[in-house]
Amino acid sequence: MAIDDPVQPVQGADTAPAPASEQPRTTWSALRPLVLRMHFYAGLLIAPLLLVAAASGLLYSLSFQAEKLLYSHELQVPVGERSLPLGEQLEAAREAHPKGTVTAVWPSSEEGATSRVLMTTPEVEEGKSLAVFVNPYTAEVRGELPSYGSSGALPLRTWLDELHRDLHLGDFGRHYSELAASWLWVVALGGLLLWLGRRRSQRGGARGLLVPERGATGRRKTLSWHGSVGLWAVIGLVLLSATGLTWSRYAGENIGAVQDQLGGATPVVSAALTEGGATGGGEHEGHGGGGEHKGMKGMDVGIDNALAAARQAGVDGQMSVILPTEGTGYVVKETDTHFPVHLDSVAVDPANGLVIDEVRFADYPMLAKLTRFGIDAHMGVFLGLANQLALAALALSLVLMIVWGYRMWWLRRPTKERGIGAGRPMPRGAWRKVPVTALLPLAAVTAFAGWFVPLLGISLLVFLAVDGVLGLVSRARSRAAA
Repeated sequence: MAIDDPVQPVQGADTAPAPASEQPRTTWSALRPLVLRMHFYAGLLIAPLLLVAAASGLLYSLSFQAEKLLYSHELQVPVGERSLPLGEQLEAAREAHPKGTVTAVWPSSEEGATSRVLMTTPEVEEGKSLAVFVNPYTAEVRGELPSYGSSGALPLRTWLDELHRDLHLGDFGRHYSELAASWLWVVALGGLLLWLGRRRSQRGGARGLLVPERGATGRRKTLSWHGSVGLWAVIGLVLLSATGLTWSRYAGENIGAVQDQLGGATPVVSAALTEGGATGGGEHEGHGGGGEHKGMKGMDVGIDNALAAARQAGVDGQMSVILPTEGTGYVVKETDTHFPVHLDSVAVDPANGLVIDEVRFADYPMLAKLTRFGIDAHMGVFLGLANQLALAALALSLVLMIVWGYRMWWLRRPTKERGIGAGRPMPRGAWRKVPVTALLPLAAVTAFAGWFVPLLGISLLVFLAVDGVLGLVSRARSRAAA
């Protein structure tokens, strides 16, 4: 996003612009000043929010590998001869935290990895769980850490995730990230149009678009790097913007409503028991780790038998077992989001170990699958390390483009002799030169985007109001000076 002053002549430019009478009038030539003005204001005013989002996103993308090092004692153990039944591991965690209520268990999914027993306790804030790490070979409790979300983020990643999402300011802080995500796609696509339009009028061909210009100096060199890196990153930035908006407070509601209307809601396995289900004689005795499930009465085949039933139904690999409560059964879900994803799930009746419902990822609506892929890619879990490195590269490129944008504005600012000023974008009234056939569709698209992405629309109206006031003040000063 070039924070630029396109009115001022560029020192060192190889050619001067041709007179207006010699330039063919096209729709793009009429739209370009409008795009430049929008790009200028968005870059100047929204770039600080994007910079915070990009920097925190960069740190978040690196936190996956950092967690493996920082919490290696809790996550890894020496490989033993055989794994103990999951019920014994569950009981070890319960004995270590008798006041906790177990909600789910993540069995060890690979050699040398601990199992996680998730529970709610008074020490852990609402919305998070206490993850108790158990050695699957000895049932030794290796430690406990707060855990958050379906990906099991530990304290480091959780702290960085909250910084990226709301600056640790709660619901109020979410406005920052939604505003940044709302403008990111606008700034990225506007910059793409400007870069393609600029290079189309100059020599150099495809290389001039993709690679920074050789031998350029000063502002021209900075612009060359800004545009080339932006061209490589634009698709990723637009996808980050779109997937980020799915979590937002206002635009996220609209996106969810559209998804439901199009039949793209994510199906959920039903664990509700039919009348008479799980109604054996007396209290369950915890066979196979069934144990005391708060608020539940009746026979319980135990977690190991429930897990065996799920595996027999084809649910295997990296899994999460949600324990039953009164009126519901076990829910066993695959949680491997690495491509190709494994997200099948089944519900198991705790009274007899029979599968009562199942949902296969292959049966998800296409829109639900795409949403799942997009969200997981944004979180860095879709393609593992490659995904995290790609996120880091995108975040770093956005940081660099913002820095380059401010540097271009600083090198070309028209207020060097008067101190720091905001610079001057393209003159007001550029929209009057846009043909009606292009202006009306553009206005309609802008109005729809502003309604569908509310913070984009509100901030755009604020920009226009402030710009209008500045225009009135400028004209009043000019008349007074005359």
